[in-house]
Amino acid sequence: MFTFFILLLSAALPLQAADTGWLQAPEHPPVQVRLIQTGPYDAANNHYPALLQVRLQEDWKTYWRSPGEGGIAPRLDWQSSDNLLSVNWQWPLPERFSLLGVETQGYHNAVDFPLQLTPAEAGKASRFDASLTLPSCTTICVLTEYALQLPLEPQMATDENLNHLYQQAVSRVPRPASLVQAERLVWDPAAKQLDVTLTNPRGWQQPAVYVDELDSSIFSQPQLTVSDTRLQARFKVGSWDPDLNLDDQVVVITATDTGLAEELAGVITRGTLAPIAASMPPLGLVLLYALLGGLILNIMPCVLPVLGLKLNSLLLGHRSRSEVRRPLLWSALGIMLSFWVLAGFMLALTWSGAQLGWGIQFQQPGFIGFMLLVTALFSLNLFGLFELRLPTAMSTWLATRPGHGNGGHLLQGMFATLLATPCSAPFLGTAVAVALASTPLVLMAIFTGLGLGMALPWLLLALFPGVIGALPKPGPWMIKVKWLFGLMLLATSLWLLSLLQYTLGSTATLALAILLIALPIGSLLRHYGARGLVFSLAGLMLLGAAGGVTALLTQSRWVSPVKDELNWQPLDPVQIKREVAAGKRVFVDVTADWCITCQANKIGVVLRDPVYSALQQDDMVLMRGDWTRPDAAITDYLRTNQRAGIPFNQVFGPGLPQGKALEVLLTSDQVMDALKEAQP
Repeated sequence: MFTFFILLLSAALPLQAADTGWLQAPEHPPVQVRLIQTGPYDAANNHYPALLQVRLQEDWKTYWRSPGEGGIAPRLDWQSSDNLLSVNWQWPLPERFSLLGVETQGYHNAVDFPLQLTPAEAGKASRFDASLTLPSCTTICVLTEYALQLPLEPQMATDENLNHLYQQAVSRVPRPASLVQAERLVWDPAAKQLDVTLTNPRGWQQPAVYVDELDSSIFSQPQLTVSDTRLQARFKVGSWDPDLNLDDQVVVITATDTGLAEELAGVITRGTLAPIAASMPPLGLVLLYALLGGLILNIMPCVLPVLGLKLNSLLLGHRSRSEVRRPLLWSALGIMLSFWVLAGFMLALTWSGAQLGWGIQFQQPGFIGFMLLVTALFSLNLFGLFELRLPTAMSTWLATRPGHGNGGHLLQGMFATLLATPCSAPFLGTAVAVALASTPLVLMAIFTGLGLGMALPWLLLALFPGVIGALPKPGPWMIKVKWLFGLMLLATSLWLLSLLQYTLGSTATLALAILLIALPIGSLLRHYGARGLVFSLAGLMLLGAAGGVTALLTQSRWVSPVKDELNWQPLDPVQIKREVAAGKRVFVDVTADWCITCQANKIGVVLRDPVYSALQQDDMVLMRGDWTRPDAAITDYLRTNQRAGIPFNQVFGPGLPQGKALEVLLTSDQVMDALKEAQP
């Protein structure tokens, strides 16, 4: 009787909320997900309300439905669910992230996605059975799958806390547009730009605009121009398709502002866009960095002695403060004029490079070779292999000669810059890199900052002549600073050289590497003799030994016990289908020499047992796509699989005829499980 009473009472009470609990993949603990039904069946709208919660630790991020240049959108596969007709996945407003020039859109720390689950039969109990593929990224990206199984109960109890969470998440989702209107959407195929003009009768304060991706197109962070109630957003359009055509396409636009988040659709029309003023980074910050860089030039060995001689010549004798200040100020102006001349040269180089289509792409051997040449020459210059110096007598004369009038002092400042040019090589190299990606005004700010930095001691001494006693005196310490810069640039040169192995061949690459190392050693021997060479090499050997011991202690984590003797074939999507039809399993590896994560996957997983042995079985076919250089076929393959970058690995077989994409960071268990799943 008591048991019957309990059963009757439980049937009368409403059911508690269905909840998957927090799910965490053992191989990727920084991310947790949870799916929970937040309320009973909504008969008026014919859906079950649910909440997909994602929590990310530290710097991990996930993506929006349009992830941007290097991201992958999360996705749900729910087709096996019982009595479920549709899933409305709502997306809260994203943030924009930028890493190494790659722009993405998504979320960090925490995000709650509202879901509306529509049953096939209204009011009937359903079951949500889905697989969530969730990308999460820091400097690397990991794809994790979570099995979400949730019984949906029509009569569950109302929970005010869950309802509040759900309504809070819904409030972060943009609403259908009621204020914002699309005035025009113009696509300029020649400029590869999309111009979106929106109106808001309330005006704009701090707007942001997002455009959902179309086919193979990706829209950059826009350049915004506000004029009263009109907002113009200019997007650069990136695409894998050289024949991209956005004519008459319907695009979804998300516009946000203070207290406003609305979505609307618009039709794109073709047109010609007039250029608008380019957006710039904060000039104050750019100028500060350049100022510090120019100031550092004054401690280089070829600058500080000249500065000291000049100052001593001005301060000798009984001169008034005005007689000291005037030459210093005119010399500082000469330094500034010299840097502005250099800026003009850099502008010419930038415009020439733009016309030549110069791009910073590690797929382009020409770019890598240019950067290798620049860094190697600068490094060898700092090691003393060659120097661009005037004769000592002329340098002393230029530094100490009082000059004839203001023009003479101006000329002396320009010659001081000439004497500093060899020492300023690393900083001018940085200016080259910035110039290739900056506007002319930013470039001028950089070189103005460099000039001000170099002229700063002259200006300070013009204001406070007594400060000369506090200046550091030239000494051996300057040579150590010079060698430190040389070693840093040499390491950069050797890394760039390793990227050219594919183009130059192993023999030429090894020969150049030996030459780059031998030349500084020869310079060391010439300047410091055998004893200095022995001490320097001993120090390098100690550092190498320490690195070797560390590598030996950790070799189980990275050493591959076998060579790459696998039988790789070129990637061929048609051949994949044929091999699978013949009962074979296919392992696809899309890689590149410049992809560090690809090399880690190769050394840490592919070339280690048990994966290495499994890939050599008779029914295995191995296909590799080498993306070290641009390859349209590989680009199309990645695009077909909704990937924008590498590494990318897939497993096909009779058990996986459509293929299974593996995570970006491979694990032995993951690969072995996929290979077993692909078996007949």
